[in-house]
Amino acid sequence: MACTLENLRLVLADDHAVVRMGFRMLLEGAGAEVIGEAASGEAALAEFARLRPDALLMDVSMPGIGGLAALERLLAHTPDARVLMLSAHDDAQIPLRALRVGATGYLSKRAQPQELVRAVAQVGHGHRYIDPELAPRLALARFGGGDPADVLTDREFAVFLQLAQGHSVNQVATTHKLSASTVGTHLYHIKQKLNAANAAELALIAVRSGLIAL
Repeated sequence: MACTLENLRLVLADDHAVVRMGFRMLLEGAGAEVIGEAASGEAALAEFARLRPDALLMDVSMPGIGGLAALERLLAHTPDARVLMLSAHDDAQIPLRALRVGATGYLSKRAQPQELVRAVAQVGHGHRYIDPELAPRLALARFGGGDPADVLTDREFAVFLQLAQGHSVNQVATTHKLSASTVGTHLYHIKQKLNAANAAELALIAVRSGLIAL
């Protein structure tokens, strides 16, 4: 999708003021509006509740409860919150935990500036994002199960591919001329068979299997 940030309202959460300033300059230069900043997990939660941004950009490592705990608390109260988690860590377990908790996206701080713009555009518009440099390693670190083509039925496999590519349940239902409840049933069975908790993990399985590229 196009990397347009026009009309996106963002909150930045990072304990380094210089980092926040750099992010603000880059993102506002691309058309977004940074409406709030935070330097801790607790402050990020307060700013999100006060401002209700289109997306929250949050560092994993911050003072107080930290980014991951803040993510869990936020999603417990606002399940549809769009959160792009950022980290300088190379440990695959950190992004895996963020995605399992329910982060909309994950990006390494080592990414190029244009990749940050792309990630914010995707997350801000409600689409999943996984750092393309991390995705294959995350998939290998987390998933050691069978090939989706072997464990899923033909219909489940077709539904799995579309969901892994970011299509909604309603979009899949329309494409396959099924009811949304039927697609939901397929999704339940797919997640059970592949040991996946959410759409982000389905995407990682698809990457591991060579079915899609992120």
